[in-house]
Amino acid sequence: MNASTASPAAAPNGGGPALRIRLDDLRDPRIAAFLEEHLADMRRVSPPESVHALDLAGLRRSEIRFWSAWTQDGTEEMLAGTVALKRLDDGHAELKSMRTAAYLRGRGVATQLLAHALAEARNAGHKRMSLETGSQPFFAPARALYARHGFAPCPPFGNYGPDPASCFMTLDLRAPRCKAA
Repeated sequence: MNASTASPAAAPNGGGPALRIRLDDLRDPRIAAFLEEHLADMRRVSPPESVHALDLAGLRRSEIRFWSAWTQDGTEEMLAGTVALKRLDDGHAELKSMRTAAYLRGRGVATQLLAHALAEARNAGHKRMSLETGSQPFFAPARALYARHGFAPCPPFGNYGPDPASCFMTLDLRAPRCKAA
């Protein structure tokens, strides 16, 4: 992990745990275990041809930036979540590997991670951010989160094709920012 790029993230409106979000080199074994759990969930709820989550090797590719979010529990640092951005072209990024630790779901971690990813995409000069998530009920909370932040359904993008088990969404990063409800 790269502590030099760590930054504290204040919980929105005082809600949710205080997070330390940092650009991550994917060497911590806790990250590997967390991502393996993510892949296992995706394989459990999606048809094999519809699992688009990246493994460690995929996340280490040069066009991807990966962040981990950490919280303190006494003296122990706990992994709270992850998020990544994949550069599709100069103006378009894809949100990848968005995941919150099970023990923190529903407490604002995903909102903080998404806000971080959106800020990073804007800072990198991207004009649009898109994502692929599942269409199954398991993914309903994720789709609702993205919709609250202005993402709208869109056709498949990048290397994706039509897939009834996928929901594609996009956000114009140049649009005026509204506070999420």
